[in-house]
Amino acid sequence: MNIETLLAEFIGGNIVILLLAGFIILCILLGVRIVPQSEKHVVERFGRLKSVLGPGINFIVPFLDRVAHKVSVLERQLPTASQDAITSDNVLLQVETSVFYRVLQPEKTVYRIRDVDAAIATTVAGIVRANIGKMELDEVQSNRAQLIEQIKIAVETAVDDWGIEVTRAEILDVGLDQATRDAMLQQLNAERERRAAVTRAEGERRSVELAADAELYAAQKDAEARRVLADAEAYATSTVADAINAHGLEAAQYQVALKQVEALNSLGAGQGSNTIVVPAQALEAFGDAFKLLKGRG
Repeated sequence: MNIETLLAEFIGGNIVILLLAGFIILCILLGVRIVPQSEKHVVERFGRLKSVLGPGINFIVPFLDRVAHKVSVLERQLPTASQDAITSDNVLLQVETSVFYRVLQPEKTVYRIRDVDAAIATTVAGIVRANIGKMELDEVQSNRAQLIEQIKIAVETAVDDWGIEVTRAEILDVGLDQATRDAMLQQLNAERERRAAVTRAEGERRSVELAADAELYAAQKDAEARRVLADAEAYATSTVADAINAHGLEAAQYQVALKQVEALNSLGAGQGSNTIVVPAQALEAFGDAFKLLKGRG
């Protein structure tokens, strides 16, 4: 063999080795799949579902299997949707909703529904209209949390075949048409006037009650004062009667005579008085007093 033949064989052998190495590298690249934590990959073989790859390192058969879909499993939020709804008392509402969901089974999401976001939005709109149609306006406004929970449960049941989980359903706003707003404002003003009238009536009634209580209290105190005065007079009369019984009538007359004399002296002792006014019976009173004194002596 000459040098050219050896060189050709060497080069030919190296090309085969290089091609084989390249094929092996290509198989490794095609057969090894690294899936991020936030995704799941749907693998097809000849156009049919083969498997679903989870986060981490995964192996597939090169040239036979291929990753057909890469599905994010992060929680998603649908765009805020607005739909009309009519309550059971025929009030037109404009309801704004928002839904949060995440994919649990990407093979169902991929092969059973084309546009999952649009499908969920349509489903939510129908469920919102159906639930609000069973309630009156006051119930919608006062039981919003209960309504949200009912909508969430209904949506979860409806989308169960799509391999997704509804994590939250929110009613952002419930709007009213202008005519309903005006009617509610009139009703609110009437309610405020009614409450004000009731408050005024309660105040007047309370004022009358307090005035009556004050008069009753005054009458009770006046009666108590009269009773105390009567008790005092009765006590004085009883004391005088006891004294008469104990010392006789003469002692009482003696005390009366002394009081009359003291009264006359007080009248005569006044400033600027040069004349003493003596009652017609004064001498008789003095005489009775002297008789009593002589008798006691």
